[in-house]
Amino acid sequence: MPDSLVIIPTYNEKENIERMIRKVFSLPVEFHLLIVDDGSPDGTGNIVKNLQYEFPHKLFIEERSGKQGLGTAYIHGFKWAIAHNYDYIFEMDADFSHDPCDLTRLRDACISGADVAVGSRYIKGVNVVNWPMSRVLMSYFASVYVRFITGIDVSDSTAGFVCYRSRVFSVLNLDKIKFVGYAFQIEMKYTAIKHGFKLVEVPIIFTDRTEGTSKMSTGIFREAFFGVIQMKINSIFRKYPEG
Repeated sequence: MPDSLVIIPTYNEKENIERMIRKVFSLPVEFHLLIVDDGSPDGTGNIVKNLQYEFPHKLFIEERSGKQGLGTAYIHGFKWAIAHNYDYIFEMDADFSHDPCDLTRLRDACISGADVAVGSRYIKGVNVVNWPMSRVLMSYFASVYVRFITGIDVSDSTAGFVCYRSRVFSVLNLDKIKFVGYAFQIEMKYTAIKHGFKLVEVPIIFTDRTEGTSKMSTGIFREAFFGVIQMKINSIFRKYPEG
């Protein structure tokens, strides 16, 4: 059985999901795929289920009722991955903003000693394509803000393209991860580092979606901005066993 599982949360991704699935399964390293679909009304889930006949025992779907948030989708996927004994567990978007070919590079980083490998837009300059300058600046300075508040040395703390070694989840208490939007990405990296895990950033080029619509909202941004302060305060009173 392959040792790597890619988790892709979806909500209304019918324009992208089949192409993404076929691309991942065409890579030289064998990955399994878990789609966590939040009841997409556009039929995303049905597309995945139809493709399961073509890709048996390697394409899986977990369907949830209603839009429950990015963080809870990943937590659901992480627990599924642990139950099925995968060694390398990935987060990736469905919209091709993350290049599936970079999955192998993140995996290699973990094989080489990282516990968490982050596909980073900002470790070598700013590598973002098709975003308006306002969005680039907001994203870049969000990571600057996170570094200032938390003290962690991560250039792209909001990145959603990540590989975790399974042992990270054996130490982290996933039920204590509370954020659901992009703050979830910050909380996961911060918590892993506090537990003593080794995080490595791998430079990638991020390309904004060309199909479908973005899930970014002011509520998600607000959660991230104020949540970082709350997370830092809470960490003062919390113990983090070494991983």
